[in-house]
Amino acid sequence: MGSTQASRTNGKPHRAVRDSDYRQLADFRHAIRIFLEFSEHAARDAGVTPQQHQALLAIRGMNAPEGVNLGALAERLRIRHHSAVELVNRLVAAGLVVRDEDPQDLRRVLVALTTRSKGILQSLSAIHLEELRRLKPVLSSVLALADEDS
Repeated sequence: MGSTQASRTNGKPHRAVRDSDYRQLADFRHAIRIFLEFSEHAARDAGVTPQQHQALLAIRGMNAPEGVNLGALAERLRIRHHSAVELVNRLVAAGLVVRDEDPQDLRRVLVALTTRSKGILQSLSAIHLEELRRLKPVLSSVLALADEDS
């Protein structure tokens, strides 16, 4: 089936992809790359690696005051458990997180942010929200396009 013909996925018919769709998707991917590049530079400027920033944000975003278990962190970051363990080891060594036993299950380890990392994350999150607001027109345009075909 050619790229301009309608296709079926999961039994649902899809309309043909138009030139404007390709343009919108390309613009969306470009906006994502701009955001990711911005994020990587901002993290480094704040003294953390992009991966450390992602981990700190994931931990804070899960909103678990007692801490986040390593399995949940690995899933959130879409990495393997052993990679999450190594990342947490580096975060602990940098003074960005603390590791503790889960009082409910002593076999599990919980990870929580330090005061230092909370300050770094607060600053990074504020400038990331500004960047998202700047990119909102492009992102909104693509999401509106996706909604009109629902």
